[in-house]
Amino acid sequence: MKKTRNWTSAFAVVILIISFIITSPSLAQVEKDQVAGSFTLYTSQPDADVEALVEGYNKKYPKVRVNIFRSGTEEVISKLMIENKAGKIQADVLLVADNVTFERLAKEGILYSYKSPESSAIPAQFVDPEGMYTGTKIISTIVVVNTKHVSKIPDSWKILISNDAENNAMMPSPLYSGAAAYNLGVLTRQSKFTWDFYKALNNNGIRVGKGNGSVIKAVASGEKDYGMVIDYMVARAKKQGSPVDLIYPKEGVPAITEPIGIIKSSDNKTLAKTFVDFVLSEEGQKLAVEMGYTPIRSGLQAPTGLKTIDEIKFLEADTQELLKSRESDKKKFSYIFNQ
Repeated sequence: MKKTRNWTSAFAVVILIISFIITSPSLAQVEKDQVAGSFTLYTSQPDADVEALVEGYNKKYPKVRVNIFRSGTEEVISKLMIENKAGKIQADVLLVADNVTFERLAKEGILYSYKSPESSAIPAQFVDPEGMYTGTKIISTIVVVNTKHVSKIPDSWKILISNDAENNAMMPSPLYSGAAAYNLGVLTRQSKFTWDFYKALNNNGIRVGKGNGSVIKAVASGEKDYGMVIDYMVARAKKQGSPVDLIYPKEGVPAITEPIGIIKSSDNKTLAKTFVDFVLSEEGQKLAVEMGYTPIRSGLQAPTGLKTIDEIKFLEADTQELLKSRESDKKKFSYIFNQ
């Protein structure tokens, strides 16, 4: 009889344990639910994209509020540097155009070293070895054409300095756009281009807009037939029915990786890390693909109309040289285009 009572008691304990396991949240769920608070993101992503990104993040971390400041890369960095000089940067996380910008901030001691566990799935050349920043996507600058007005699709950057494009093309300003500033540095350091290419663009009457958005708008509307612009904007406009097409010129293309990093003075590093991890995770990268970006994480396909990392012929230049010469490059651009 005693043995029966012991067996019955033991059986009850087992049932209780199983019930607890089934009804209790997992450790991961408990940790996720404990992530709460707020942090501030400074970014140059388009409004709709950053909103979608934060929405995706909040599905995983619903108790976190993300405050957003959005503008062109140059204006974002200008704001950040003013705040740094004043003694307190308001941003916790930075997500802007190019690695040259992050190199500058790293040299000035503004960034915090964080090597996300998700970065192991990203090609090493897009991950800062010191952990100061990590690329989040591939954004190539290409040639866009209005297909209603252009019957012969070009295959070279030379189209922008041809008779067909005289007073009929547009480009973003490197004084506003981080991608355009990067393009300026890279292209002028290619023997096939140099500063002669930008001088020829000016002589051919190319219009200098503000950001890349102004370029795709002008070409899609037929105001201009040609443009120099980032790839995903063209693919997105084409998908929405605009008469545009994108060309990866045969000479190659400059590409930015829109890195993400954490501000060293941030008081919200724990939350900042969860955001960085999400952006670099498979979930975050699939969201980037849904938005129309070429993912930087290995094993994912590019959106329709865009090339994958392996398919793109990149034009590159030494990052430290680009950093050293960025301001002088912009001044020279201003002089050539009377900006």
